[in-house]
Amino acid sequence: MCLFTIDYSMNRRERVYIGSVLFAFCVLYAGCGKPISAEGWLAAAGSGVPVYVQQSDKRMIVADTIVRGSVVSLLPDDVVKYSGERYIRLSEAGRGKRYVQLSSVVESEELTVREDTVWIRTAASVIDDTLHSHICGLAEKGVGYRVIGYDYLQGDGEVNRYKILCGGVEGYVYRKYVVLSQAESELRYMAEMYDSIHGAVRNPYGGGEAIGCDYYPVEKPDFIGNKMPEEAYTLYLNISPAVIGKIDSFIDLAKQTRINAFVLDMKDNECPAFKAESMERYSPTNYKWGGKTKQRMYEYAVQRLHDEGFYVIGRITCFKDSYFVQDNPDCAITSRATGEPFYHNKAYWPSAYDRRVWQFNVELAKECVRKFGLNEINFDYVRFPDKLQSIEDSIDYHNQYNESKVEAIQRFVQYACDEIHNAGAYVSIDVFGETTNKGYTTPYGQYWPALSNVADVICGMPYPDHFAVGYGGMAKPWNNPYATLKIWGDKALSRQRECPTPARMRTWIQSYHVLRYVDPNGISYDAGEMRQEIEGMYDAGVRGGYITWLSTSLLHLYQEKAEAFSHDYRAEAEARRDSISR
Repeated sequence: MCLFTIDYSMNRRERVYIGSVLFAFCVLYAGCGKPISAEGWLAAAGSGVPVYVQQSDKRMIVADTIVRGSVVSLLPDDVVKYSGERYIRLSEAGRGKRYVQLSSVVESEELTVREDTVWIRTAASVIDDTLHSHICGLAEKGVGYRVIGYDYLQGDGEVNRYKILCGGVEGYVYRKYVVLSQAESELRYMAEMYDSIHGAVRNPYGGGEAIGCDYYPVEKPDFIGNKMPEEAYTLYLNISPAVIGKIDSFIDLAKQTRINAFVLDMKDNECPAFKAESMERYSPTNYKWGGKTKQRMYEYAVQRLHDEGFYVIGRITCFKDSYFVQDNPDCAITSRATGEPFYHNKAYWPSAYDRRVWQFNVELAKECVRKFGLNEINFDYVRFPDKLQSIEDSIDYHNQYNESKVEAIQRFVQYACDEIHNAGAYVSIDVFGETTNKGYTTPYGQYWPALSNVADVICGMPYPDHFAVGYGGMAKPWNNPYATLKIWGDKALSRQRECPTPARMRTWIQSYHVLRYVDPNGISYDAGEMRQEIEGMYDAGVRGGYITWLSTSLLHLYQEKAEAFSHDYRAEAEARRDSISR
């Protein structure tokens, strides 16, 4: 018996080469009269390869399947024919006579994927440089693309990412966004349920049609060694060395309360945290102002937090970035009259349609995860500018792919999650408190069900002094923190039911006094008012925790509010509910 085996200590290229040589040798000598065993790879246009057994009447019937890409031992001198097909026997001790179609055996691993065309079920970014998350195109829903390769097969035989030809450019798209027929690609998920919900949503402000977003279920990750707290009681720390540089004092405060997580700024508008390589590549001005010593300060802060058992989140502002626009004016929202970048709300805004902006923020996020070991990335300003309805016709968003605003924002979050999940971190998205209002899409592109369906965590910002007079029937919502957050929480949970895979909720709470321009007679937000906010949302049933929004992040102000951080809000809410039910 001639038994050929492959040494699996060899690298992949060597195995492919040796395997192809041995397979060719076995085929050449298959008629020599000796039982010859060879190895081959199993190929198919799907994840499984049928295994057949022969019946007494010579029929071949499927008895099992083997995962595509498997290496199997074969007996080339035992080939049978049935109904125009040739079947080769598997060399398996004690398994009887089992066969695979000879046409499904190939001589190299690269040939195991036989899909010629894949159809896009969910519009997705096409990536041509997986190292830098470089986007080279958009694979559009309902369109078929020619397959020219793949990156690797997963353990179940499914491709991880197909390499496709998109608009004359080669790039990769994830298997989870494709199907193998045009008819299936044109379907919307559970249209009988979700079309009635999102099709009824109006578009009076130009944000886009809600039904144009994608609502297919999204598998949320659960990383080994990176466990997200069920209730993340979170302090926000800004970028100042006077804040991050006092991390040990913040840790001392947190350990006296129930705080178990921190949000640390990585990039705010005109406030880069450190000299990131991605800044040097995409935005030299951000790099310039990153500070020479800040990376060491952040390394120390994150390490200390992890040493003490805290969950650490890095905050990055996306589409409000004057430094990026200064370096990349062609990526900005511009004035139609002058062609110059448009200045709004004390900043220049990169267009949320522009893929270079997407890449910068996602590559920065991945770098922060890699350098500091962050558990999660929190994206803020994931939106178009607000309050522009009256001048929309005078500005140019440079909408390359003719997307609606809600489509573009959802697709950015989808892309960001895919890339950052590969780095082993979670993704949270900040949205305005307004997004829990039903019946319309927002003018800045945030549509709660579409974003919650994709993100790991959705972080509403229902600051009471941001609500209008009359919200919930209150003359001054900002002077009624419990009622305002209770009403908002009820609405938020209702929105969560409008998508199949809602994100966790972790809510920003107002930790500053009512702004004077809102109401000179507004109340102060101290520990009691903050506690009322949190109790309101927990009594509504909102879980997942809170994040304090105090832009100064001053230690003594947090110390004054420490009582608000000392409660187990879930347990207290459940106790109040049980008391009422009795």
